[in-house]
Amino acid sequence: MKKSIRVVLLSATALLMLPALASADYPPPTNPGVPTPRPGGAKTLKVCKKGCKYKTIQAGVNAAQSGDIVRVGTGTYKEQVTIEGHKKDAIKLIGNKVNPHKVFIDAKLKPNGVIINSADNVTVQGFSTSGYLANGFFAVHVSGYTMDNLIAMGTGVYGLYAFDSKGGTMSNSDAYYNTDAGFYIGQTPFQTTPKRSIATNLRSWGNVLGWSGTNMRYVTITKSKFFNNGTGIVPNALTSEKYPPEEDNVITDNDIMWNNWNYYKAGPFEATPSTSGIPYPIGVGILLFGGRRQSVSNNRVYGNWIAGIGLLKQISMAADSGTTKGRTSITNSEPIGATGDWTLDKPWNLEDNKIQNNVLGNGGKDLNARDLFYDGSGEGNCFKGNTRTAALNLPAFSETAFPTCVDGVKTDDTASPDSATEGVRWALGVKVSRGMIAYPTTSLGKLKPFPKCVDSAPAACGSVWNKKIKAPR
Repeated sequence: MKKSIRVVLLSATALLMLPALASADYPPPTNPGVPTPRPGGAKTLKVCKKGCKYKTIQAGVNAAQSGDIVRVGTGTYKEQVTIEGHKKDAIKLIGNKVNPHKVFIDAKLKPNGVIINSADNVTVQGFSTSGYLANGFFAVHVSGYTMDNLIAMGTGVYGLYAFDSKGGTMSNSDAYYNTDAGFYIGQTPFQTTPKRSIATNLRSWGNVLGWSGTNMRYVTITKSKFFNNGTGIVPNALTSEKYPPEEDNVITDNDIMWNNWNYYKAGPFEATPSTSGIPYPIGVGILLFGGRRQSVSNNRVYGNWIAGIGLLKQISMAADSGTTKGRTSITNSEPIGATGDWTLDKPWNLEDNKIQNNVLGNGGKDLNARDLFYDGSGEGNCFKGNTRTAALNLPAFSETAFPTCVDGVKTDDTASPDSATEGVRWALGVKVSRGMIAYPTTSLGKLKPFPKCVDSAPAACGSVWNKKIKAPR
């Protein structure tokens, strides 16, 4: 496989592989059973290596009833933990929230570290895991979950992941060295009365994507750090999962910096694109790939070599709408829209997204190559109050190219074919031009960017990752 990124010819159909298409094991919903709270109230079941009734985490979970606490002692547990069905609703699986490294789930060659399937309002707190083939901590087909003080150390597909679920919280957690995304919420069903999902105080680094959200909705990402990934945050619309596009999400008050990691040159996993050898995007802070009614505000975005914040129509879905196979794929994905007719709703379009009050380029000390990119497509997309410091935007900054947000005013489609073509070339990582800007020189507390990895300095590539590198503190 080609290890360095070069110019790659790109077609619209090739784009389908881009965000969040690595394979994952999605179990079907199980027969959920009926919650059976323990008579007399919840009990605490203890798991430990010596002196406890339960020697494995799974044994403790199997014995637990709805609402019970399973408390796990210090040690290494070589297993996948499965929490399944409504009989396990509201179980609390507790390790060491002060130091999750002390309660380690060695999931080597297992699909997941912990999987919650069809059990609502389960809490998993205070664990670390690595070695999983698919997901570190995975909630699927649930209403409500809490993932707190967790560390997902790769090198599977996703670190913390919620799929086909309603509401939940991911908090105070780290994810690194995952082959797709550190954090991911996807295929969120449409809800008349939405339950929001909250992602707060997360750190995602050393992943292909810091955050991927295929067809996610009602999600707030806040007070988190996404750095040293290939790309930072990528909410996206795809037909590989149900209910496109992504909608009604909030990305606010985050630090998104240095997302330039060339994982093809140095990484703990072999980067294998899903189709045609096309690489994943590298060098973008936030990219909205399609989507409706999303707010990106009050973030600090800097040191990204391609662009800080970008908006791009989901052009592959738009192109597929003109083919028989593509129309079938779109129909099967059950797109969400006001009319129920995707030919009218056009789930690939950008609509009513607001980019406001973001600080770009760290006051000129750590520039993005371009602060803003917008292909001009869709309606109602607007920009206001963003502090720009880069010399370039794409297209050149104007109120026509980047319409100002005004209450009650819906902006028109001003799509620029030239901007869209150029945006495809760099924003989705098919071309990485080195030397466009100076290498980031700032730091954030004790966090620093990875060394620059280029052909002329191969030693730096090797220093980006080795077995001794641990999570930054």
